[in-house]
Amino acid sequence: MKFYEYRHVVGFEDTNLVGNVYYVNPLRWQGRCREMFLRDNAPEVLDELSRDLALATVRCSCDYLTELFAFDQVSVRMRLGGVVQNRITLLFEYWRLTAGGADGEELAARGEQVVACMRREGERTVPTAIPVALREALKPYA
Repeated sequence: MKFYEYRHVVGFEDTNLVGNVYYVNPLRWQGRCREMFLRDNAPEVLDELSRDLALATVRCSCDYLTELFAFDQVSVRMRLGGVVQNRITLLFEYWRLTAGGADGEELAARGEQVVACMRREGERTVPTAIPVALREALKPYA
């Protein structure tokens, strides 16, 4: 399956006192991956975000399979899980890239994010259709 990839090198700021990655940081990496996807595949959506479009994260999760540590290289891979009305489900896999592993990578975590497309109307936000540019950019990743 085709996926969008964001590569991250774990820094000390990503870890806790014990030395492993603090549990909220892979959720931050989901957001970063989504932002880079928009930059690379749907820049028109970034223009809409500066006006009245809002991509509201309504749910996110991460299942941790193994610990990550400072200077681990992580490939965050995003795929489209589904589209229902104005909501998009994105699926994430976090792969530790290793030099000596059998195939060079180890699955460290899995995550999911549900994003609702909204428009700002004065003080409130209302559901809106998924922008065509975003829908088209996501198609290859289904």
